[in-house]
Amino acid sequence: MKAAKWIAVAGLGVVGSTAFAQSSVTLYGLLDVGINYTSNANGKPLFNMTSGMLNGSRFGLQGKEDLGGGLAAVFRLENGFDITNGKLGQGGLMFGRQAWVGLSDKQYGTVTLGRQYDSIVDFVNPFAVANTWGGPPLAHPGDVDQMAHTNRTNNSIKYASPEFYGFRVGGMYGMGGVAGDFTKNQIYSLGASYENGPLTAGVGYLNVRQPNVSFWGDTGSPAAASNGVPGANFAGSPVTTGFASANSLQAIAVGAAYQLGSVRLGANYSNTQFRDLGKSSAGPVPAGGISGTATFNTGEINATWQATPAVLLGAAYQYTKTSGVSGRTGASYNQAGIGAQYALSKTTLLYLIGVYQKASGTDSTGHHAVASIYNITPSATDHQAYVRLGIEKKF
Repeated sequence: MKAAKWIAVAGLGVVGSTAFAQSSVTLYGLLDVGINYTSNANGKPLFNMTSGMLNGSRFGLQGKEDLGGGLAAVFRLENGFDITNGKLGQGGLMFGRQAWVGLSDKQYGTVTLGRQYDSIVDFVNPFAVANTWGGPPLAHPGDVDQMAHTNRTNNSIKYASPEFYGFRVGGMYGMGGVAGDFTKNQIYSLGASYENGPLTAGVGYLNVRQPNVSFWGDTGSPAAASNGVPGANFAGSPVTTGFASANSLQAIAVGAAYQLGSVRLGANYSNTQFRDLGKSSAGPVPAGGISGTATFNTGEINATWQATPAVLLGAAYQYTKTSGVSGRTGASYNQAGIGAQYALSKTTLLYLIGVYQKASGTDSTGHHAVASIYNITPSATDHQAYVRLGIEKKF
């Protein structure tokens, strides 16, 4: 009897271990903080400390449960925060970076529902330095093309295919959720990528209705009104703030990279359009009115050298030209950057970023364009330099 009892207990232990092995939940995080120098922040030089300028500080939970037959349940909850003061990021949302759940099949792909990234992020961002060693300061002006994955899509359904002969495809649809108007606030995107040896490439398409609310409004609401006029959720940059009344946004992006030993050469191009300016009540219309379609064409070339297993060096040049707004000449932005990283361990990194931007022409507000490095206080002149020394810790 005693022998039978212990055999039964051992059997239950094996079953319990098997069940546990089929499910996994991982707690992870990233802490990013550093000291910055900005040559001109609204007319004055600035030394300050900020969080998340290489990668956003975060913690999250991700999990997977094996359901058998190649099918699994998957989820992710990811919080963003400011390590310098403990405040929540993404408009104060608890899981503002990502929050989704779905099913994944080895043969047919993955379907997830929740707050997620679009197809430009999934398929083209790997070819932009803003998503690698440069961080948001090396985003294209205003991050109009989503190359620095500033925005997420609420209420979205997303599909990602398995790899097939080097190809992957995917798409996302964000429900607007407005009664009586199926298209209001809706977002959809499509993308594809290809990998063959040292060559990788990707393409993405994004379409956003009422972008001031649905895309730049983390909580799905217009910014606070002033004198009865709605505000711009993307008011931080004169590159874009004057276009908050756009009825829709469209972005097309392509990118590619080629690995030559320890050197990676990359390039990307994007075309972004703020369409039907002045037609949306979701954002303010500048004094004197605005009309037409604001078009941003941006090109980037970059190079990364893994000098040693611990040392990475990078350089990039970007050019952005705007056009199409009625009665305005548009603006041009030349931007160059360098970066260096030293890995103290697999999870601890010291890094240095340097960016210089020169602006010309007329910006979105109808004024002479000033330099406005992304995520940095705009300059009072047409040029701006920024340097950051930071540390990043993963866990």
